[in-house]
Amino acid sequence: MKLNGKTIFFALAVAVFAYIIWDSMSQPGKENLPGDFKEVAFYRNEQNTGPIIRVYAVTVSDTLWNQMEEYGNYMPHNKYGNTKVYFFLNKGPVPESLSLEEGNFDPQFQQYCIAKYEKASMGQVVLVKYPFAGWLAK
Repeated sequence: MKLNGKTIFFALAVAVFAYIIWDSMSQPGKENLPGDFKEVAFYRNEQNTGPIIRVYAVTVSDTLWNQMEEYGNYMPHNKYGNTKVYFFLNKGPVPESLSLEEGNFDPQFQQYCIAKYEKASMGQVVLVKYPFAGWLAK
């Protein structure tokens, strides 16, 4: 069988297209992080014309600070918006509802919060660690 230029070009185009699809589908995400992260509660304000505020409560199996920050980086964020992720150990109590009120959840759960990730309006990231809070959940 004789290969002409069109056949080679078509085969090469299919191979490149298949590689692009495979590469885009195999990108790492928050599901690939160690630590058994589970989103328990979520709140998003109803504002669609101004800053979008997202608040998450997430459980984790251990105090994996680097993975917590990476998890937060994977969360959706809009310019001029704000994204907060509160981390709790999966062995302890966790709030099942969140709000925009100060603190974002019932104060009785504050003692069990081990970290708070926040990405502010222009993308500034802060991870606040509460290393002693996790002891209460054990």
